[in-house]
Amino acid sequence: MAKQLLSPLPGVFYRRPSPDEANFKNDGDAVAAGDTVGIVEAMKSFFPIEAEEAGVAIRFLVEDGAAIDAAQAIAEMD
Repeated sequence: MAKQLLSPLPGVFYRRPSPDEANFKNDGDAVAAGDTVGIVEAMKSFFPIEAEEAGVAIRFLVEDGAAIDAAQAIAEMD
């Protein structure tokens, strides 16, 4: 069963630390517990989203730069 990664708060989801840097993770990448997979911008602050568990492959459910809600699934891992 796939494990979902949820947003801790509403804001804008980004898959990379800045526009000119690579994504934290890409679809299909392995993920270790504690890996940062994205960030949420809320109220001019940035909050990392970290994997709580390891996964074999990650699939993102929202696009880079998308507005998201609190507790919204942003990715799934096998």
